[in-house]
Amino acid sequence: MRAGLTLALLCFGLTAQADEVSICYNYDCAVTAKVNLRGNERRAARRLLLRATDAVEEREAISHVIGLFEVAAGRQTPTWADKGGNVDDDGVDGRMDCIDESANTTSYLRLLESKGWLKYHLVLEPVKRAPLLVNDHWAARIVEKKTGREFAVDSWFFDNGQPAFVVPLDEWLAGAEPNEE
Repeated sequence: MRAGLTLALLCFGLTAQADEVSICYNYDCAVTAKVNLRGNERRAARRLLLRATDAVEEREAISHVIGLFEVAAGRQTPTWADKGGNVDDDGVDGRMDCIDESANTTSYLRLLESKGWLKYHLVLEPVKRAPLLVNDHWAARIVEKKTGREFAVDSWFFDNGQPAFVVPLDEWLAGAEPNEE
């Protein structure tokens, strides 16, 4: 696992307060910040997740909750300026590469899991795909409790606040990207 991602996950995950999460940004988790997910944001997340009646609906809710939490983080940090990919925001304070995105998404997912709001999934460590030697890409990862099937939760493709791309892990590892279906 890359050093920046390992550091972010071990040192900057959930903090003592359940509504405070440490996130990172500016590529390879160069900068960290604490984000306070306020009551209205937590209530909206809880509502979305508790409406899910099966794993498919929960994955859809997870996608939207990640966007919701990114908006909250963007109100408190310069991450509001993050654009999808790594080109459109190069050099901008608040930009995030896939290392930052996967660490932050994993922290958000762990918060949801710690509150008992994930009924159908467990949170795993982030996952890396490396289609080329110099083209590593990271994403958060969940596993469906009933089937054991794993899914990538990838928010890197989109601008701050957009729902995350949630796709079966085998498809993501094979190079799946949004709008390929």
